[in-house]
Amino acid sequence: MATTFTDVRLFPRYPDEAAVDVVVADGRIAAITPAGEAGGAGAGAGEAGAAASDEIVEGRGRVLLPSLGDVHAHLDSNRLGQTFRPHTADGTLHGYIMNDRANWRSGERSVRDQASFAIAAIIASGGSRIRSHAQIDSDTGLERFTGVRDALAAHADVLDSQIVAFPQAGIVREKGVRDLLDAALTEGADLVGGLDPVQYDRDPKTHLDIVFDLAEKHGKGVDIHLHEGGTAGVFSFEEIAHRTQTLGLQGKVTISHAFALNTNPEPVVRRLAELLAEAGISVTTVAPQKGSLPQDILGEQRVAIGLGEDGQRDYWSPYGDGDLLRRTWQLAFTNGFRRDEDIEHCLDIASRGGAQVMAGTRPDGTALTDDADHGLGVGAPADFLLLDADTVTSAVMDCPLERDVYKGGRLVASGGELLGGLR
Repeated sequence: MATTFTDVRLFPRYPDEAAVDVVVADGRIAAITPAGEAGGAGAGAGEAGAAASDEIVEGRGRVLLPSLGDVHAHLDSNRLGQTFRPHTADGTLHGYIMNDRANWRSGERSVRDQASFAIAAIIASGGSRIRSHAQIDSDTGLERFTGVRDALAAHADVLDSQIVAFPQAGIVREKGVRDLLDAALTEGADLVGGLDPVQYDRDPKTHLDIVFDLAEKHGKGVDIHLHEGGTAGVFSFEEIAHRTQTLGLQGKVTISHAFALNTNPEPVVRRLAELLAEAGISVTTVAPQKGSLPQDILGEQRVAIGLGEDGQRDYWSPYGDGDLLRRTWQLAFTNGFRRDEDIEHCLDIASRGGAQVMAGTRPDGTALTDDADHGLGVGAPADFLLLDADTVTSAVMDCPLERDVYKGGRLVASGGELLGGLR
């Protein structure tokens, strides 16, 4: 079955850019032709370009953007849609962790149902992929992990997902965590996580040895929270890169937050970016107020960057609403970007960047800037959203609420709602 999306504008920089018709078949973009010519083998048309469409979707001049992704989520801790709760953490990393531990069971929904609530919001905003961390520690055991795993599995037909077994309270400082991580990887975790091996666990060798030993044992990837800045962050970067290359895990390791790239002199940052590229390590950011990543330097080295929302109105922070287009706005805003090409690059990070992070990148991977079609060319997955906007930049600035979201060419969300309701 083929579907033609008529009169749409692909990733436009100018309001008067010509519209096209997009033909979708077998879940992928099969042809792109000038508007009104979808029945023929027009410009960019593939073999399916001449095939008659079974369904027509009227684009009405709307902008067609690639789907977005939240590749640093914590679905097990969000409180979206619940009664607002005043913030009570003390402002330290350990205080945030312990405050969450003291309160997470008081939520108004089960972990699975609350994760599903957030997943629906993310998809409705334009998301087609999520990588979520799930807390594993001596208090929660695998309870939060299984809740997130089951929620993601319930949305497998409309969402690409990965789950990280995340030792939020450390590995070394808490007994039994290694065995819990081992069990989570056996029960379906896609990656093993870590957290500040120098400044939180205070035993970087043991911490990283456990993380990478488990990754090697299970044939899984690694995604480490690294809030460490300065020389501590440099040390952890070097140790992570060394283990990645030694074990042949290029393309399977991510450093989240990566504040060492924001808290060191430029020559050091450039060396770290080269190290990431050599080891095939990707990075993710949540567009923080402080700690912006050097997107230009990372781009020069072809390091994949993904965007996430982190927590969403949880015990850590009242911020976050599940809207990935709004988080793209935040990425542009916290970087102080004004030029259209810079804001468009933020949308690339929120879309194709996240896809690269989840798919895995190699040192010879293609940089975002090398792909002129922004992931919307013939043969690409038909994962996109349609919305009313003049340009890509205006879409990011205005964040229009009315969005039609497609996965594999099938409408899965519209008007801010996941079709079929909560699962």
